[in-house]
Amino acid sequence: MKKSILSIFTLLAIVACKDNTETTSKETSETEKTIIYPSDVIPFMDEWKILLGDGTSSDSLVNYAKDDFFYVENDNDTNWVVYKTPNSGVTSRTSSNTRTELGQKNHWIPEVGGKLTGTLKVKHVSTSGDARVAASYSVVVGQIHSDEGHENEPIKIFYKKFPGHTKGSVFWNYEINTDGDDNSSRWDFSTAVWGNDMSVVGDSPNTYPEEPKDGIALGEEFSYEINVYKGIMYLTFRSEGHETVKFTKNLLKSDFATKEDIPQQIWSLYAAIGRDGVERDSAYAGEINYFKQGAYNQTNGKNPEDNIVWYTGSETYNGDIAKQYANGCYSEVWFKEATVGEGTNPN
Repeated sequence: MKKSILSIFTLLAIVACKDNTETTSKETSETEKTIIYPSDVIPFMDEWKILLGDGTSSDSLVNYAKDDFFYVENDNDTNWVVYKTPNSGVTSRTSSNTRTELGQKNHWIPEVGGKLTGTLKVKHVSTSGDARVAASYSVVVGQIHSDEGHENEPIKIFYKKFPGHTKGSVFWNYEINTDGDDNSSRWDFSTAVWGNDMSVVGDSPNTYPEEPKDGIALGEEFSYEINVYKGIMYLTFRSEGHETVKFTKNLLKSDFATKEDIPQQIWSLYAAIGRDGVERDSAYAGEINYFKQGAYNQTNGKNPEDNIVWYTGSETYNGDIAKQYANGCYSEVWFKEATVGEGTNPN
C-alpha cells in the first residue's frame, strides 16, 4: 500500500514538473515574441554596424538592442528606432564627439554612388553649451564619410536648437577635401534647409540669436534623401507644413579650389583660427565613402577658448552618462523609416 501511494506521488510530481516546464517554456517564448528590436522596425540593419555612446560596438544588428542607447519606442501606435548618446562618452579615433550611429558596411566611390533615406524626429539636443560655438546644441542625423585620404565628410545633416527656443534649424554641411597633406585648414560650408545655417551663433555663451520662424520643433517629423548618382549628390528634404527643399552638389569637381572661391561665411566663422584652406580640384572623386545614420552628438563639452568652432563648453559631469541623461546633456533621435541602396537617376 505504501509503495502504491509513493508511486502515485512520484507520478504526480513528474506530471507537475512537466506542466511547469511547459508553462515556463511557453512564457519565455511569449516574452521573446514581445521584444521588438530595431531590426524589426527598420529591416536594413544587416547592412550596418554600430558604435554606441558608451564605446560599445557591434557589426551584427539583427535582433540587437541596448538599453539607453539603441532600442525601440512606440508612439501613437508607430514604432521608432531610438538613437541616444551623451555629450561625453567613448568616441571614435577620428572624433571628439560621441555617437550612437550606424556605419554602412558597403563602401563606394562617388562615381558609383549610393542612396540613403530617413524619416525621423529629433527628441532632444543638449541643453548646455556655449552659444558662440557653431556646433553647440546640435546633432548630426545622417552623413557621408570618407574612408581614406583625410577621412572628411561630403555631407553632414544637422538639427540644432538653442535653449528656450521652440523651433530649431535643419541644415547640411559640406566639408572641403583639402589639397595635399594639409588637413588642418579644412572647413565646412553650411547651407540652411529650414531655419538657419550653422554660422548663426550667439554673442556670448548664454546669449542666443533670434529664433528661426520657419524652423523645425523637437518632435516634429522630417525626412531626407541623399542620392549620389554618377558623382553628383542630389538632396531632398521634406516635412509636412514646410516647403520641400532640394539641392545638387558635384562631388567630382570642387567649387572651392582657390582662395577667391571661399565663401564669406568661412571668412567669418573659420578664418580667424587658421581654417582657410582650399579644396583639391577633383573634390571627392575616386575616394571611398560610406553612409552613416543615427545620433552623432556635436556638443562635446570641451573648452570653447581652445577652438571656437568645435569645442562646445557643455556640462559632462566627468563623463557620468546617467548624470548627463538626467540633466539634459545628451542627444536623442528617433527614426521610423530608412533605406539604403544604390544611387538612382533623379530624372
